[in-house]
This record gives sequence, C-alpha cells and structure tokens, in this order.
Amino acid sequence: MPLSDIKIRNLKSGDKAYKVSDFEGLFILVKVSGSKSWRFKYRIDGKERLLVIGDYPAVRLAKARRARDMAKAQLADGLDPSEAKQEEKRLRLEAKGQTFEKIGAAFLAKQRREGKSDATLSKTEYHLKLANRDFGRKPISEINAPMILKALRKVEAKGNYETAHRLRARIGSVFRYAVASGIAETDPSYALRDALIRPTRVHRAAIVNGG
Repeated sequence: MPLSDIKIRNLKSGDKAYKVSDFEGLFILVKVSGSKSWRFKYRIDGKERLLVIGDYPAVRLAKARRARDMAKAQLADGLDPSEAKQEEKRLRLEAKGQTFEKIGAAFLAKQRREGKSDATLSKTEYHLKLANRDFGRKPISEINAPMILKALRKVEAKGNYETAHRLRARIGSVFRYAVASGIAETDPSYALRDALIRPTRVHRAAIVNGG
C-alpha cells in the first residue's frame, strides 16, 4: 500500500532499523535513532543496487517519488542512478572551486603568455581587483547580471563612468574565457551593455592657424 505523509510522520523507531515500502522500488528506512531515509531499490546488470535519495522530512514524499521516477528514466537510458548521482556531486564540487578570482587569474596568465603590454596587464589586474572585491570568491557559474551590475554601480557612484564601462568589458572577457574553457555557459555581462551611464565626451575646439 502506497505511503502517505501522515503515515510517514507516525512511523516510530524500534530496536532494529526497518523499511516501509511505497511502490516501484521506493521505500523509507526507519533507523534506530528515529531518523528516516529514502532509498530506491533497483537492478542493473542483474545486480541489486540502492540509491540513497535523502532524509525525511527534508525530502518529502512527493520529492522522493520524483527522484525515483528520475532514476527510472536514467535506467531506461542505460545509466546507473547511483553513479550518475556521484558524478553530479563531483561536478558540483568542481564547479564550486572554479571561482571568478581563479578564472580571472588564469585569464591574466594567458594575457602574459600572449605578450600583452605592461599597460594592458596592469589594467587587467586593476579591473580584476575591483571585480574580486565583490564576487571573486563566488563560483563563476553562480554569478549573474544583477550581481555584476551591483559592482559596476559602485564604480559609477564615484563618477568613474569610463572605468565602469572598461570593468564591464574586462569581466566579459573573463566570462568568455570561462565559456571557451567549458567552465561557464554564458557571459552575463553582455546584458549590461546599455545599463551603464555613458561618459560625456569633451570635444575640444580645433585650433586654426591664421594665414
């Protein structure tokens, strides 16, 4: 008989851990400590495997069933759900290590290898320092346009409109480097091209020599 939230809440711990089935391989394990953990039992290559979905009540019944359905879809595609979960966890941890500061440093190193001038390298370092102050330690995949705009607005607030534009361009260069490296999917700074105050150009009068 399928489980319900009321039935799950009323499950009590015993002298030994025990499991209560939902359906289609999904069950909840009630541990001696009283904690409850969702598991999905399946077979692959004739061997029985278990996918640990998560603990109740952080993972409610509906969410546990969705996780089971996703695992069944992976099995239909020839994937092992447990291995797929481990790979997803590995990629997530790897992504967290790919911070803007780290990618920015790699971009700067690339410019050095390319023989960019000292002036260009100095400007890149300066712009990266400004950006790192606001989101350098964040994974680059988690940085969005509003986050970047907030940093740019701080520069604008000091009246440094030209610097804000150059900073946006430099941040975009780092993101495009990350996209090319397979670390990021898009460049969020691209959406901010028209969001900044344009600096006023001062046109000086031409000096006309008398004849």
